[in-house]
Amino acid sequence: MWHLLPLMMPTIHLKLRCLVSFELSTNSAFRFQASPSEPQYFLYKFPPDVDSVIVKVVSNAAYPCSVVSIQDIVCPVYDLDHNVEFNGVYQSMTKQAAITVQKKDFLGEQFFVVFVIKPEDYACGGSVPSSVQDKTNLTWNLKRMKSLEVTVVPSIKASVYVNAILFSFLSFFSFYLGSLVVAFVHYIRGWRTSFSGGASPDEGSGTATTSQPITVTNTEGSSYGAIDESSSSGGQQLSPLDHKAAYGSDTDSSVEEESDFDTMPEIESDKNVIRTKVFLYLSDLSRKDRRIVSKKYKIYFWNIITIAVFYALPVVQLVITYQTVVNVTGNQDICYYNFLCAHPLGVLSAFNNILSNMGHVLLGLLFLLIVLRRDILHRRCLENRDIYTMEYGIPKHFGLFYAMGIALIMEGVLSACYHVCPNYSNFQFDTSFMYMIAGLCMLKLYQTRHPDINASAYSAYASFAVVICLAVLGVVFGKNSVWFWVFFSIVHVVASLALSTQIYYMGRFKIDVSDPDLGIFRRAFMVLYTDCFQQCSRPMYMDRMVLLVVGNLVNWSFAIFGLVYRPKDFASYLLGIFICNLLLYLAFYVIMKLRSSERLLPVPLFCIVATAVMWAAALYFFFQNLSSWEETPAESREKNRPCILMGFFDDHDVWHFLSGAALFFSFLVLLTLDDDLDSVRRDRIPVF
Repeated sequence: MWHLLPLMMPTIHLKLRCLVSFELSTNSAFRFQASPSEPQYFLYKFPPDVDSVIVKVVSNAAYPCSVVSIQDIVCPVYDLDHNVEFNGVYQSMTKQAAITVQKKDFLGEQFFVVFVIKPEDYACGGSVPSSVQDKTNLTWNLKRMKSLEVTVVPSIKASVYVNAILFSFLSFFSFYLGSLVVAFVHYIRGWRTSFSGGASPDEGSGTATTSQPITVTNTEGSSYGAIDESSSSGGQQLSPLDHKAAYGSDTDSSVEEESDFDTMPEIESDKNVIRTKVFLYLSDLSRKDRRIVSKKYKIYFWNIITIAVFYALPVVQLVITYQTVVNVTGNQDICYYNFLCAHPLGVLSAFNNILSNMGHVLLGLLFLLIVLRRDILHRRCLENRDIYTMEYGIPKHFGLFYAMGIALIMEGVLSACYHVCPNYSNFQFDTSFMYMIAGLCMLKLYQTRHPDINASAYSAYASFAVVICLAVLGVVFGKNSVWFWVFFSIVHVVASLALSTQIYYMGRFKIDVSDPDLGIFRRAFMVLYTDCFQQCSRPMYMDRMVLLVVGNLVNWSFAIFGLVYRPKDFASYLLGIFICNLLLYLAFYVIMKLRSSERLLPVPLFCIVATAVMWAAALYFFFQNLSSWEETPAESREKNRPCILMGFFDDHDVWHFLSGAALFFSFLVLLTLDDDLDSVRRDRIPVF
């Protein structure tokens, strides 16, 4: 019977097909088709003069979803849906994919390019087809056939890295050179002025009237509101400190705390008298001792350094972990790079995105040096009892400027950390200090004419912390939760009204919550009746009212827009609110400055023009979306584009360059905007 066994065995036919185009060539496009049952893979060998290549894959159809993998020459080849992720690096793909491959990662200087068609599309953002239940159906396999085109092109050489690094540093060191030239010109002009005997102080323009100081005494029978005719300080009242010591060192240990003055009943009454005047001048709001106010604003500087250290250290640790996971697993879907312009260096997958943030760091350091120079010159003038420094111009307090410089540096550091591995989980790293920069700029602009009543560092940073918490909640819950948008819109509107009230009444609006007879509502009704019904034709403080009405309309519009459209990118939406408020306040400040017959000197005028040009150009490149973590990695790669600058930087890198310069010029605007008032008495500088 054994002789009948061969007749009972089924006949097996083995068909072999010779692959003519198994090996890929450099700079040569190759077209082919693949399906779930027929994955494809090809061989590529590095030419002797090529150290790095980019494997580019394109397809006309987004679906079916596919996976592109780069694998070492090993057996077996992992070309199935359930094991394609076991070896090498890989990306999911709809219409476009790009993987940078370096020769040093492959001992044999060759690798496989593997293409696998996924049986389902949800990995790329699509829906699961109904035919997925019958994967043996021939019709289903034909439907999921995908046409692909692969091209292997050489990547950039080491010389391009060197040129890009030199370009980045030299571009921003040119700002240092320009600053040195401006400082030298100012030095020459100052030397000539002092040699010629100097100019006489300006006694004010014709539109300003003299505002004499209101005296406050602690003896019985003191009359609040009496005019002190003998004062020669231009309306600046000294605290109980010795007059001679008032212009000493800011670090004098004998300086009392600010609360020692603010808690005195007489001071509270004085504030109510002064700050409710219809026409206020700078001398009315710069009555506190200069050393006390300077120490108050220096807290901004020390606090932001503490915040930066405690915020940045865990961020650096986290992004290093992300980069390590990407390098170890080979899963390039974790990070949302522009893969068509992602140049690796060492363990970093996109060194160009990190290098382009050096502008924020270098320009932040330069701004700190400029502020330090002004601070030193100001201290020297105080030591010499210079009349201009003590009784003329805007009171100089540099704590907020130092904080702004640190914030600019940290924005560069944290933006670089975010771009180590940009994704949904760490986007807030890139925006946290942008909120703080916008807030600090608004505080500085307000402090210029209101040095005595600006917010304390503790309350300001607490407010920034609340904003960052809202940003995180918005990123996590903003996409799907209507209730979050309702909550945020209510908080936004209420905060706008509360802040408007404090600004309108110069911080003197008080509600007696201890009144058992509903004093809160009575106080609110009396304010509405007095300020709206009795004086509805003209508010008591017209300029402030115009600013606050426009500001509230803008903020309410933002709240309604967010509630109706619920934008996906909540962090950018929140940043837009801050930037619009800052621009609105800056425009109001400049308009009021010109209305008050004040001038714009050449330096601040140049900075304003440069700021506008830089921001316009920067925003153009910002809106050139090259990736989006709001979508799947495969869909995000559809937005990828090649480099546009030196073959090394993409559109987003140019945004980094221009936004860093724009922030630097914005800071210089705030620093130099009121230099024209240095020879004007403080009792002739209007408050707005």
